[in-house]
Amino acid sequence: MSGILNWRKWNSLITLSGQPTEAQLADLKAQGVTHVINLGPHENDGALQDEAGTLAELDVEYIYIPVDFEAPTDEDFDAFCEALSRLEGRRIHVHCIYNARVTAFFFRYVKDVQGGSVEAAFELMDGIWRPGGVWADFIGDAASAGRKNQYAGYEY
Repeated sequence: MSGILNWRKWNSLITLSGQPTEAQLADLKAQGVTHVINLGPHENDGALQDEAGTLAELDVEYIYIPVDFEAPTDEDFDAFCEALSRLEGRRIHVHCIYNARVTAFFFRYVKDVQGGSVEAAFELMDGIWRPGGVWADFIGDAASAGRKNQYAGYEY
């Protein structure tokens, strides 16, 4: 699945990425994915026109949690945690436009909910970006709150 922007494997059941194409969504289905969680608003540049319809045709459940990149909320995070809990044991793919929102959500999920290796979750996120501003606040990194977001390969 390396053709999908910023594709990463979280564990044996969960993969993460930026926005997949319609063909890549079909490939995910062929790999056994039964549920897709999208954290990227439909109006973002690069979003599919009808991702829900494409996934319905593939018989893949679509869960849409549009996260405003300028203002992620605890309510967004709670909806994300509820979805992960409900889908435990199922094969899921979680994406946004670039895989920034997603990796930050998973970092916070490990840190605040699930437990596990915060270092591994940080490494996965750091391979995509280093959150600053509201995203640093969102993940509980007060030291980075005054910094701007930085993206791997561009700014570090």
